[in-house]
Amino acid sequence: MFEETRPYYDHEIPGAVARVASNPFFETIVKYLFPETDIQRFKAEFLKINTIDEFQQNVMLKAIWSIVHKTCTSFTWEGFDALDNHHRYMFIANHRDILLDAALLQVTLNANHLRTSEITFGNNLMQGDIVIDIGKMNKMFRIVRGGTVHDFYRNSMEVSSYMRHALLEKGESVWIAQRNGRTKNGDDRTESAVLKMFSISSQKPFVENLGELNITPVAISYEFEPCDFMKTQELYISQYQQYIKEPGEDLRSILQGITQFKGHVHLAVAPTITREELAECDRQEKNQKFSSLAAIIDQRIHSHYKIWNNNLIAYDLLNGTQQYAGQYTAAEKESFIQYMENGLKGLRGEYDELRTLFLRIYAGGVKETCAQ
Repeated sequence: MFEETRPYYDHEIPGAVARVASNPFFETIVKYLFPETDIQRFKAEFLKINTIDEFQQNVMLKAIWSIVHKTCTSFTWEGFDALDNHHRYMFIANHRDILLDAALLQVTLNANHLRTSEITFGNNLMQGDIVIDIGKMNKMFRIVRGGTVHDFYRNSMEVSSYMRHALLEKGESVWIAQRNGRTKNGDDRTESAVLKMFSISSQKPFVENLGELNITPVAISYEFEPCDFMKTQELYISQYQQYIKEPGEDLRSILQGITQFKGHVHLAVAPTITREELAECDRQEKNQKFSSLAAIIDQRIHSHYKIWNNNLIAYDLLNGTQQYAGQYTAAEKESFIQYMENGLKGLRGEYDELRTLFLRIYAGGVKETCAQ
């Protein structure tokens, strides 16, 4: 059941561990994440892993904390005291980094003595044996994008059915992005199509159908946007022609997201969507039901998004104002401008357009969040 979609079961872990340990990239990954570790000793302990929980506790959670300590000034969170292990949640999150958005949720759940969740992982990213094995060992399940209209519906039904199965039968929470792909322009918006996809695996009425999923918005806020200059370049090219990814670009984005300095990072779990709110959405016309639900989720995410000084500086630079000048220093502004100018020098395109696109990435959430 769900053989092409699901993560590994415990009995599949030893075989996956052996394959990962024999992969030529294994030592390189270990050296980056745990530079003080003796490789042979680590490998010997790694080969003893027999379950998903052992893999997460002994490797992945430690690896994510290693990334945090290497690349973040601070990592804070809120809202986890409202969660408990008696319930499972459909975490729907703004999406800024391919890997870290969901990974940081996992370490935070664990730090708050809560079960980690399963995680959607695009089939475009599940490339290479070691990536597939590590992903499926880490409770990631495949979501297929693209294809014909028929393919799209079939794939949507598969992932919708699997997520409902994970939540209601396996007893696992699930993380999914609020949209197809990362937000690249700083404007976090929930796609109604994602919410419709949630619903197609059940014939129950709207409120019961979505209510049993415990839809819970999550907002992640980075002081320095992961892959900010890569996103700027893509946005620039997309203004003039269809953007076609280069071979290996997704992997480069993953690696840059892991290694890039992120400054302060904040993760907030917002209140779960209530059945009363769903009932209010249900009073709307058919398509408007999902638009209304998307608006509630957006309001939750925007109101829990943490605005950093970089965002305020970018807003003022983009709009030629001093609206938020009292909330950051001249030195902080100069530092951000220098960071921007150094990065933009390496991009292809007209400087003023690139500058505008870059500033929009950082300024995008200011209007919505500060208006809450």
